[in-house]
Amino acid sequence: MASPDIQWYPGHIAKAEKNLLEQLKRVDVVLEVRDARIPLSTQHPQVGQWIGSKAHLLVLNRVDMIPSQVQQSWTDWFQAQGETPYFTNANLGKGIAAVSQAAQTAGAQMNQRRRDRGMLPRPVRAVVIGFPNVGKSALINRLLNRRVVDSARRPGVTRQLRWIRISDQLELLDAPGVLPSKLTNQQAAVKLAICDDIGEAAYDNQRVTAAFVDLLKHLQAQAPNLMSVEGLRSRYGLDIDKLSGESYLETLAAQRYQGDVERTARQILNDFRKGNLGAIPLELPIE
Repeated sequence: MASPDIQWYPGHIAKAEKNLLEQLKRVDVVLEVRDARIPLSTQHPQVGQWIGSKAHLLVLNRVDMIPSQVQQSWTDWFQAQGETPYFTNANLGKGIAAVSQAAQTAGAQMNQRRRDRGMLPRPVRAVVIGFPNVGKSALINRLLNRRVVDSARRPGVTRQLRWIRISDQLELLDAPGVLPSKLTNQQAAVKLAICDDIGEAAYDNQRVTAAFVDLLKHLQAQAPNLMSVEGLRSRYGLDIDKLSGESYLETLAAQRYQGDVERTARQILNDFRKGNLGAIPLELPIE
């Protein structure tokens, strides 16, 4: 089966990106949130350029949806790149204290530089950025210890930029999800579609689900010590070993969903997104 073609129509995202770039001039610390299941595919290609010399904290959310050994492998991988990842489960508050402390430390360093130049300290300005639906709003609510921004398990909930005062020392900018205007890497686009991290998009559920099954087979063959697809077999009673993604989808539809392939595809994607298939990463830190 050919790779599904993923397209999106990010009209409001393009506008939000322009506004974000204006506000970034005022920001001291950038909290970049990515999806721990696909930490490379949820890296916006222009973030490094936007950030420049500003302090940067890498937050990998949804740590509950990957195995602990994969978390450790990603930690080692990012540290080898000179970066410290902060793993969180923003919905439950896991890892939030470490992120908050790191942001405060970065802010203290900024204010020390101001003092060194004879300037008065001021509240630290931080921004939370990332793709749609990676958990930015949930992270902000946890940092504030109260619900101040809408959060939902669907992309596009945050539509406008706004500053939120966390304390006398910290102000936070809540930004809508930003997607590249074009994503030339269709493999990454498929992973974004599988994880529902793509905002307003057009894609074929059946083709994306077939690609999902094929990807799981590939990752399991590549790193069986890090990857398990037992969750699919236990939930659906069907092994993926000897079936292509397309054949798996059609066989499961015939066995359990009265031959309704579209319904089957939606069910598999929904089960994965809710964690019903277990902790399954879609990217691994291996060569």
